[in-house]
Amino acid sequence: MRKYEVSYLRSNGDIGELSRMAPALPTFENAFGVLGRGAMVATENGPMTVEDLLPGDRIKLATGEFETLLWRGSILIHPDQDGHHSEYNRLTRITADALGPARPSPDLILGPTANLLHRATGVRTLTGKRAAFIPVRDFIDGSQFIELRPAMPVNVYQLGFARQESLLVNGIEIESLHPGTFFGLGLRGELLAQYLTLFPHKIDLDDFGEMRHPRLRLRDLELLE
Repeated sequence: MRKYEVSYLRSNGDIGELSRMAPALPTFENAFGVLGRGAMVATENGPMTVEDLLPGDRIKLATGEFETLLWRGSILIHPDQDGHHSEYNRLTRITADALGPARPSPDLILGPTANLLHRATGVRTLTGKRAAFIPVRDFIDGSQFIELRPAMPVNVYQLGFARQESLLVNGIEIESLHPGTFFGLGLRGELLAQYLTLFPHKIDLDDFGEMRHPRLRLRDLELLE
């Protein structure tokens, strides 16, 4: 079990908060462990760090449009403990300009479950879409994408909207909250009920809407080369 922290926008416009113990399973952690502390998110009021954002803030998306933040979740990443979910105890640093001018700017620290929007010919071949979200960890090369092992507990965050969005974080397009498909999520019964309690701004899984961009692994694209 682990603690999950949530802030969300109530239907009356107030901000609700909850702190809940739930299973320390990858399926649960995937929805929380995305943005490192200090990640800069574009808003109507200018850049803000992810830890300073509140539900109700208007967030600028990669499309240039603004959407209302409905949910912010966070968990604490601990140093390695008995090898438990070791990849979930890692962060990734993307060095400044790794993906082009000001992409990112400055260096960007991401959590273990962050997904990066990637455009490549192979994406269209595999999915029929122009872009797909790929785990940031798939790009680790020790040079521009660097794995970090925190020496002390650190918070990581995720942001949720009415549907799946592409966030603009330090100039990089990062996936917002979305549980994925029902079958991909793989939760049933009590586990699914526990999972949904972490998203009080949603009624059920269908309320998250369809995925605007599919998810792939980098190795899927490498098979086409």
